[in-house]
Amino acid sequence: MKLKTKVQAVALSVFMAAQILTGCGSANQTTQASADATANQEVLTGERDDAASETSANVTVTESGTRIVTDVFGREVEIPAEVNTCAALGSAARLITYAGGVEKIIGCTEMELKGAPGMPFAYANKDHFAACTAVASGGSGNADYAEALIELAPDVVFYQDSDTVAIEDLAQKTGLPIIGVYGDAFNSHYLTDSISLIGEVLGCKDHSDVVVDAINGWVKDLNDRTKDIPEDQKPTVYPGAVSWSGGHGFTGTYAGYAPLEAINAINLSDTLDAEDGFEVSMEQILDWDPDIIFLNPSNMELVNEDYASNGSAIDSLTAVKEGKVYSQVNFNYYWCNMELAIVDSYYAGSIIYPEAFADVNFEEKAEEIFNVMIGMDYLDVLNENNMGFGQMTIGE
Repeated sequence: MKLKTKVQAVALSVFMAAQILTGCGSANQTTQASADATANQEVLTGERDDAASETSANVTVTESGTRIVTDVFGREVEIPAEVNTCAALGSAARLITYAGGVEKIIGCTEMELKGAPGMPFAYANKDHFAACTAVASGGSGNADYAEALIELAPDVVFYQDSDTVAIEDLAQKTGLPIIGVYGDAFNSHYLTDSISLIGEVLGCKDHSDVVVDAINGWVKDLNDRTKDIPEDQKPTVYPGAVSWSGGHGFTGTYAGYAPLEAINAINLSDTLDAEDGFEVSMEQILDWDPDIIFLNPSNMELVNEDYASNGSAIDSLTAVKEGKVYSQVNFNYYWCNMELAIVDSYYAGSIIYPEAFADVNFEEKAEEIFNVMIGMDYLDVLNENNMGFGQMTIGE
């Protein structure tokens, strides 16, 4: 029996309008009808009806014995009563791993097939993913393989993307039940709603509930430890060598850097009129003269190239002279690796506010987070791949 995807009237009208205006959409299509752009903006900013949030994991049983689930975008999708197999698009495999349903994945993107250590969920399950069928390319130039999906015929498909037009387009092309999920940040209800929904669909709700509770607990703990620290008692922080659309050197920074936001830190890059990743001048960094610097260890080759031409300037910074340069492991690798971002937050907290985190053993906390979310210890893997935590020396 071919199951039909039931889409709310507004979403369907947007889809049809976009089809007339633009033709069939792709997973990474950046130009959509204006109505779709508005809908996607609501997703990205969290401006969504509270009722939709509360019922995002709602599941009802039909007279025919199938189930209807409401995904995180409010789409109603009819699925089999029991789901034994699934495919994962747009890095949804990461969220399925968190939910505890990785063994049901039979199709994934080529990115998961690599099992790269920069994607802990993929590395932890590299043997499983190696046996899966590639149903999309993944990455920034993602292309979905509709014919491969049709041939594979999974019971359901999870699609991580804010582009509901692309999701519905693929559902129309394949005739498969495609469920929209979205993990935009580790302190976002879209992440926890998505994990809960996956748990409901794949029958691993006990596991997904544990993970959701843990994430909510870590977010609260990070905030509670730091929210009441007076601003004049906080050191200033510069996050450099941050990766976005590729690696960047010493002057590559990030406004709204999640691990610093989670601990209410003073990110100097937030003081400029900028968003997300951007390049800042060396003169600006010298003017800031940060108390603490965090650098991505994966981009140290680029940092050392900057040091070769600006060594005296970098050496003049207070944080460098006092040895207060530390690592921040890159968590943006084919979407956000939430466990790395949370571990980054605890590490940054232990460096910036040692008294507030005095009772936290960072190594134990990190392995707790990795085990809950991906099922294994991971600090050794990071260290073995020169991606670990610790004090850093620029120029070596």
